[in-house]
Amino acid sequence: MGDGYSQRDLIKFNFESLDLDSNEFFGNSPPSIFVGRFGYPHVNVGVLSPVQTMKEAHLLDSPQDWIKLGLKDEEILKLRAKLVNSRFKSRVKNFDHKFMDLSQEIGMAHKPVEIEVELKNKPLSKFNLDRVNNPLSNNANAKNMKITENPKIKTVVDKTVSDIDLKSTLGLKKLYDKGVNENFLSKILSIGLLGLKKNRKLVPTRWSITATDDTVAKEILKKVKFNDSIDHTRVYFGGALGNYYLAIFFPGVWSYELFEMGVPFGVNPWSKSEKYYAYDNETYDGRKKYALETAGGYYACRLGIVEKLSELKKQGSILVLRFITEEDRFPMGVWVCREATRKSMESGCIEFEDKDLAINYAKSLANKKFGVNISEIFETSKILNEVKTQKRISEFI
Repeated sequence: MGDGYSQRDLIKFNFESLDLDSNEFFGNSPPSIFVGRFGYPHVNVGVLSPVQTMKEAHLLDSPQDWIKLGLKDEEILKLRAKLVNSRFKSRVKNFDHKFMDLSQEIGMAHKPVEIEVELKNKPLSKFNLDRVNNPLSNNANAKNMKITENPKIKTVVDKTVSDIDLKSTLGLKKLYDKGVNENFLSKILSIGLLGLKKNRKLVPTRWSITATDDTVAKEILKKVKFNDSIDHTRVYFGGALGNYYLAIFFPGVWSYELFEMGVPFGVNPWSKSEKYYAYDNETYDGRKKYALETAGGYYACRLGIVEKLSELKKQGSILVLRFITEEDRFPMGVWVCREATRKSMESGCIEFEDKDLAINYAKSLANKKFGVNISEIFETSKILNEVKTQKRISEFI
């Protein structure tokens, strides 16, 4: 399941055979690198590639394209099933493996990279599905790997990676501002290509994904917090892959809270208070601790929200409800939360001069779409309680 709720039963389906006659193959990495977390600080580093050259290999590791093409979960899994994770062990600092340079070159590329691979063993065709990482299968230990063409690397990426005096936070923001997407950013962060020279190290992929979402959003918020407040309450609604986001933008300074719930309602296993929803929030000053209940979904959703505020050149107090429906059958990774939020932001909004009308509209929408009553959430919401009691300067004029 996506992030922050119980795992439903997985259905069975058939994938195409890898068609691998021996332990050697020529393929092209999307490009894609995966860094594991088990055994830290000695971790698995994997180069992901199909067992033959594919014309559109980039589609094997491109969440934004999956959404643009309207792919269903099973179609995405079939794409991921074509990838072999050719892996090796390395220390997270003072890299000690002969394949590290190769992996970093592939990680920097913006187009598929031709590689030749020899494996120690047959790939194990078993999917690893979780709340954060993209689906991963076909793990095998690499015996030998080499790049058979020059990787195509963007100049801005090459310059940023070469700057060993640039902090990773600034490197991420610099590349994001140049249009480099977060899937690529988390990849080069994980493979130890960003930050001050003395601080560079491998970062497990599941950590680098959330670190990227968190860092980029915080950098955007530095400007957003200087913007004027939105004038009227706005309601956005939309989603993807069985995940729907209802976001209410209230006039005020920046604050954000996220409620996640499966529909129909049931006890949410991530809720510390055994509610049907998981919940995390932050005030204008931000969070000091990790969002334990909504986890990576909190940061992925927040990125989509602050991108919209940046586009509007406004700030506001944002209440978000995530509805996880039975359409969401598999744990596909936290990218689903990010892209579903962006879809909801792209779907347009309804403006209300009266915040109570907005709240009633949201309640009606949840009931109509999912057959649920969300009154308790509005009673619990810290943002809503503050919005109801705060006085705007205009009221005193």
